[in-house]
Amino acid sequence: MKPLANDIVLRPRFQLELSGTTEEVLQSFENSENDYLIVKRLDEHIFIKFNKKNIHFWSPQLHLEIETRDEINSKLYGVFGPNPSLWTFFMFLHFGVATIFIVLSIWAYSSSTLNKPYMLQIGLMGFMTVLWFVLYFLGRIGKRKGKPQMEKLYEFMMKTVP
Repeated sequence: MKPLANDIVLRPRFQLELSGTTEEVLQSFENSENDYLIVKRLDEHIFIKFNKKNIHFWSPQLHLEIETRDEINSKLYGVFGPNPSLWTFFMFLHFGVATIFIVLSIWAYSSSTLNKPYMLQIGLMGFMTVLWFVLYFLGRIGKRKGKPQMEKLYEFMMKTVP
């Protein structure tokens, strides 16, 4: 078994070899009792997230997939990630900033070619670059705020697997 690294990376992944059938492992998660986590099962997938009372904007989730190896062994694949709506929102913002930057650069090139002023476009491109860095650092702050909960999810998973 390979433990989690000290530095939590974006959507960290891990694998564990388990002794026990897939159904035994899935049942251990279904039967787990916890007052601060919500555990949901969909086929061979387990989704673990914090309940409404313990959740904040940057709360992570844990997605587990259990795969059968043979009659008595299974393999667990896990991935930590942010709330899917938060992830989608951040990706939308990043793509929006990139698109605006590209449009401004085309506009600036066209203005330059036509010997028209283009300093406004260059200034807005600089602003888009600053905005992209702000989004990047907000993501880093969110990752740092979610790290303690990520460790709690991992600890719960390790206690639960047979």
